[in-house]
Amino acid sequence: MVEAGVPGFYGGKAMRRIFAGALMGCAAVTAQELKIQRTVELSFLASGKQSHILESSGDLAHWAALGGAMVAESGTVARTTLLAETNQFFRVRSVEIRDLRETLEPIRARFKTPALACAVVKSNAVVALGFTGNRKWNVNEPVTPEDKWHHGSLTKSMTATLAGVLVDEGKLTWTTTVGSIFPEMTGMHERWKNVTLEQLLCHRAGAPGDLNANGLWDELWNHGGTPREQRALLVRRVTAAAPIRTPGTGYTYSNAGYAIAGAMMEKIEGVPWEELITRKLLARVGMESAGFGVPATPRYINHPWGHAFQNGSPSPIEPGRSADNPPAIGPGGTVHCTLVDMAEYAAFHLQGARGEGKLLKGETYEKLYADVAGQGYALGWGVTDRPWAGGKALNHTGSNTQWYTNVWIAQGKNVAFVIVTNIGGDPAFQCTDAVAAKLIELYL
Repeated sequence: MVEAGVPGFYGGKAMRRIFAGALMGCAAVTAQELKIQRTVELSFLASGKQSHILESSGDLAHWAALGGAMVAESGTVARTTLLAETNQFFRVRSVEIRDLRETLEPIRARFKTPALACAVVKSNAVVALGFTGNRKWNVNEPVTPEDKWHHGSLTKSMTATLAGVLVDEGKLTWTTTVGSIFPEMTGMHERWKNVTLEQLLCHRAGAPGDLNANGLWDELWNHGGTPREQRALLVRRVTAAAPIRTPGTGYTYSNAGYAIAGAMMEKIEGVPWEELITRKLLARVGMESAGFGVPATPRYINHPWGHAFQNGSPSPIEPGRSADNPPAIGPGGTVHCTLVDMAEYAAFHLQGARGEGKLLKGETYEKLYADVAGQGYALGWGVTDRPWAGGKALNHTGSNTQWYTNVWIAQGKNVAFVIVTNIGGDPAFQCTDAVAAKLIELYL
């Protein structure tokens, strides 16, 4: 690591470092050639409850955000980014954050959720946050901004976005077939061989929606192998039988379909989906807190616990096997992270839906958000029209039955909402939906 001058940092204090070597921004072009790309670490001191957005410019007139917003009340905040070949200037834009706790608490109390939290993203900045309630029902352990939440099926849009990264890299196409990736699976049913990656990601592959019927769910839990080995078992077992409907002819929401898509990606790249999505998507979006499975530690209340309603009241579920899906289902629903990092992710897709995204090609972003066959679902996102959104909106909920996340992206209004609670079931949906209605009232 060597200190080097950056053409300029405008609008704040910063340390500037150029990295040379096999740390970040390095890509093997051929066996004989290694391309080294310069990166810069930008850091500054935060003060007060603010959302901070790093921006870059080549001419001091036109500025573009470098990723999503960062939230910090004090200390040093840093982000590393690739350095352009031409002159590049940097600045920090800071936005005051509104505290929504008093808005959330009556809603949380009405629906009896243990905890409730939300974030509002506007113009790529987190402009409001709210946290209320406890990590565990009837235990005085208030939730905090540092807590991690399980986001369930919001993972599907992450897996679809990872597919977009690999498509842009030329590793896959949207029409790559299951049979072409797993030619060694001699027991694969003939009708599975031409199922495409896109069909898996938009739930039109004919993959089953229920893995309990044939005992596969328990078999995955009892397998004992790595998540990747579990997924290989899932692919073999699911594709040994015919798809439940003719591929491409109808919609069946399926975690199994996403698990097969994830297995395709890890087969191409030679690494587990968990490692692949962390390196190629989550880290690049800035989701440093992201991980897999339930976030809390057994017997400790160091993060929120999941809950289920029993006899009308929340019942805590201790972290462990019964608290989540089998790891094989990871590509369809096991990511956890802080609320702020999920807001970063929503900001990433808000930019993409507005044609301002940087990680993927423009046509790839468009593919992710395009309704398939008028079914109201794209690739990992629900697609709908809402008057309050000014037209098209993206939405998805996520739950492993013990947590609930509800995300709305209104690209026409340049706004996104993220709402989380640590309990599942219909009351959790009703609670997060009530919060969404309140946020619409406040911000649109």
